[in-house]
Amino acid sequence: MLIIFESILPIFLLVLLGVALKRSPLITQGFWGGLEQFGYYVLFPALLFQTLSKADFSSISGTSVSVTALLAFAAMTALSLALWPLFKTRGMGGPAYTSVFQTATRWNGFMALAIAEKISGAEGLVIVALVMAAIIVPVNLVNVGVMVWFSGQSRSMRAFAVKIVTNPIIIGAGLGVLVNLAGVRIYEPLMTAVDLMARSSLGLGLVTVGAGLQVMDALRPKPSVLLSTVMKLIIYPIIMTGLGLMMGLTGTALVMVALSAAVPTAMNGYLLAKQMGGDAELYAAGATVQTIAAFFTIPAVIYIVTQLAAG
Repeated sequence: MLIIFESILPIFLLVLLGVALKRSPLITQGFWGGLEQFGYYVLFPALLFQTLSKADFSSISGTSVSVTALLAFAAMTALSLALWPLFKTRGMGGPAYTSVFQTATRWNGFMALAIAEKISGAEGLVIVALVMAAIIVPVNLVNVGVMVWFSGQSRSMRAFAVKIVTNPIIIGAGLGVLVNLAGVRIYEPLMTAVDLMARSSLGLGLVTVGAGLQVMDALRPKPSVLLSTVMKLIIYPIIMTGLGLMMGLTGTALVMVALSAAVPTAMNGYLLAKQMGGDAELYAAGATVQTIAAFFTIPAVIYIVTQLAAG
């Protein structure tokens, strides 16, 4: 429990810092809009490029870990899409639905890496990195597509294609994969500059989430927030674990893929919601509730799956 607590606490503290700074007279309100745009167009694309350009793809193709991760994401995508008629009949609207979809299907890979390293060392890091490398592009591609289709913007195929190919998050991820697979060596000082931007993206992104947080929405979560929390922290790990068992995963591999599904939603989805017409406040509330709930659900998932992995 202490390992999980120490991994999640810094993330939640930065969210709280954003809450405090947004309400503080020290920083002008106009600053936050610029920070959101900077994160969306520069910092997070740099993070994805840096991560994927250095990832080890040599053992991804055809492995049980990557196939399990892809199938689990596909299952969660299908389940989340099946909820749209419910939202439509209740008059909740597309923007709210996109935030539920995002918070149910995105995952905080960097939190998973931090916990994996403390639990299983280098072996755990490699497995979580394989999961991240396998699904980071599909996750962003699908979520951008859902944002375009359901957020009230133009639904024409041309508009959809333009939004996809010009989305900075997808561009950053795609370039990272291309550079990696092509074996391109980037000028080291340039890569160092990208790395410095990538490092700052996590902290600033978390502060930005806190700044956009509606505290009362987190203290009194809406049913849609509770729904996405159950889907992300309970249903997703169940699906991932079940598929892992079917794929023959055991031991550390099974525990790590379950951990990857059990972490709360990724914070960068808030910026996507903010920039593309989603319900950013609902996303921020969902991310905060999930982070709090993860204090309790992640230890439970790890304990149960460890017992299963032990046979």
